[in-house]
Amino acid sequence: MSIISHLQEFRKRIVLSAGGIVLGSIGGWFTYGTLIQTLSKPVCGVSTQIADCDALYVSGVLGPLNLHIKIALLVGVILSAPFWLYQLWAFVAPGLHKREKKWSVLFIIAATPFFATGVTLGYYILPIAIKVLLGFTPTSLDNLIKFDDYLDFVVRIMLIFGLAFELPVFLVALNLAGVLTGKAILKPWRGSVFGIFFFTAAFTPTADPITMLALALPLCALYFLAGGISILNDRRRIRKKSLLEEE
Repeated sequence: MSIISHLQEFRKRIVLSAGGIVLGSIGGWFTYGTLIQTLSKPVCGVSTQIADCDALYVSGVLGPLNLHIKIALLVGVILSAPFWLYQLWAFVAPGLHKREKKWSVLFIIAATPFFATGVTLGYYILPIAIKVLLGFTPTSLDNLIKFDDYLDFVVRIMLIFGLAFELPVFLVALNLAGVLTGKAILKPWRGSVFGIFFFTAAFTPTADPITMLALALPLCALYFLAGGISILNDRRRIRKKSLLEEE
């Protein structure tokens, strides 16, 4: 494919992904009230400066509407994850041709629960991260939190955790497609571990080591697990090839 063709393909995948997110946002629009209560829980009562949820506020005439739209879009991203993850896979692995459908189905089956696990872990890490950050508030002051800013913080944590947990899925999928071998995945393990810790330190919105380790350690374990599965698959592929040659 030419550069123009790649750009056209990329635009197509982006448009399809955006359409899926918009459709998924409809569910978030109608469950707004329940979602607000769920998202508020991690910040309520985590420190002496936040005694209850009254510290969360929305400002401006358009503030409530903007918040409603943001919540709906967040739900849309999570609900449509299988669809836009497939679009991402279809763009980065176009060379599968006849076997594309087979590997795409396997990719989606594996990618969706991993993304959901990452998002869930990010949500349960929120109280710890918030407690650390609010701990810098002087005891003589109260901390009022604008819900829009808080929501941006929540979205970053949950999406970073969710996307990071897709690493082993991509590695194993590329191995199944014959693009990467298990040795190629595990050979630069020192650099990979350093890269994982660098990624978590650079992209998590908190500076505390607890949040960083909560993401980095599972990612390292998943990285080595993906490498081990890929090596086993390589051995299976070699044995199968040997049997075919003997026949």
